[in-house]
Amino acid sequence: MKQRLVIGTRGSKLALWQANYIAGCLREHYPNVNIELKNMVTTGDRILDVPLAKIGGKGLFTKELELAMLSGEIDLAVHSLKDMPTELPDGLILAAVTQRLDAGDALISPEYKTLDNLPVNAKVGTSSLRRKAQLLHVRPDLTIVDLRGNLDTRLKKLAAEQLDAIVLAVAGLKRLGWDEHITQVLPQAVCLPAVGQGALALEARANDVQTLAMLQFLNDEPTRQATLAERSFLAEVEGGCQIPIGVFGRLEADGQLSLTAVIMSPDGRDVVRDAIAGMPSEAAKLGRLLAVRMLASGGREILAKLFQ
Repeated sequence: MKQRLVIGTRGSKLALWQANYIAGCLREHYPNVNIELKNMVTTGDRILDVPLAKIGGKGLFTKELELAMLSGEIDLAVHSLKDMPTELPDGLILAAVTQRLDAGDALISPEYKTLDNLPVNAKVGTSSLRRKAQLLHVRPDLTIVDLRGNLDTRLKKLAAEQLDAIVLAVAGLKRLGWDEHITQVLPQAVCLPAVGQGALALEARANDVQTLAMLQFLNDEPTRQATLAERSFLAEVEGGCQIPIGVFGRLEADGQLSLTAVIMSPDGRDVVRDAIAGMPSEAAKLGRLLAVRMLASGGREILAKLFQ
């Protein structure tokens, strides 16, 4: 067993909370091991004045951490699973997936409270095409405003930019103790989450046997199976985080793994929605099957228009 582990993390409040949470779990489990944090700046942190869709989407918040892992500068990185590409660099693997906190999307609107109560042409802030498309599907009158920055920055912009509402991940708000800002958790019938939303991912070197073994106690198998189905779906569709795709997997009471997904045009007008269920041991297969079925029933045409 290693006597020292270095965790790489971004410097935002949420990233630091997540890294410190994992560090605390490791210190409790391995009291004699020296656990260190190393703060790093990613491309996504540096470029804040351009929509994510225009600068590459997934990988923007992981690349620098991955390079540091491959060079041996750090032993592992803690990510929001939703920020991780479905294909990892050679030499790195997803070592563990923590228990999902909450996969939901939160509407924050101090004046209007709910999506239904927002006035016609209300200004809603989000940097996510997935959220934009699903919101416009149910409220085509809304004016969607691009919203970048860390969670605290986005919350400040709600008032500073005179927005009627913003949409953020429930899990991030809860982790920072800011869930009192939530005025509505959007139902999944309205807004399906991003792949892996609400779960933390621990990434490490594939050949670092000791680190991989030390992280196994943090892995939550039901969450890993559910998110494996989600990531398999995304990989088959070949979509980054800035393509209007929502998907959510869950282990049901009967032991089955259910997976629900939506593919939308950015304006929310064209929609393909479907679901599948099967054995958790076939999580990756379920994700692929659902993707193939949805692409064949109109999803491929929707996505093709995005790249014309």
